[in-house]
Amino acid sequence: MDGLIIREAREADIAAIAAMFAADDVGGHGDTTDEAAMPDYLAAFRAIAMSTLETLYVAEFDGQVIGTFQTVILTKLAGRGAVWMVVEGVQTREDMRGRGIGATMIRYCISEAEKRGLSGVQLTSNMARIDAHRFYEKLGFEKRHFGFRLKLK
Repeated sequence: MDGLIIREAREADIAAIAAMFAADDVGGHGDTTDEAAMPDYLAAFRAIAMSTLETLYVAEFDGQVIGTFQTVILTKLAGRGAVWMVVEGVQTREDMRGRGIGATMIRYCISEAEKRGLSGVQLTSNMARIDAHRFYEKLGFEKRHFGFRLKLK
């Protein structure tokens, strides 16, 4: 998509990012566009921004935030100290899907991991997102593990 920019997120992007998550009916993370929740998003943004291992990105087109993803650099003892990029929170604004934005975001992650000499890129996807699974497989990802989650609050 010509004119698409991938950049680090800024505080001014928080409302647009939260709106993408709130519009996601599969995720079930309790995201909202309610102003009362903005301090929670701001605190999370600031924690991510302070981290040397985490980065929150946006995809911007024509001055609008239309996609987002987050990366975490994870050093594992297993694999003799393998360092992987973990990709989380991949979202494209609903009205912009099907235009290659998600592929551009994931290819950006892969390119960054290659530049850093990392061992690989991994991500998880909700089991209900069958279309997303096909999308990731088209980009070269393999289904290799089965994930578990325990929600505490």
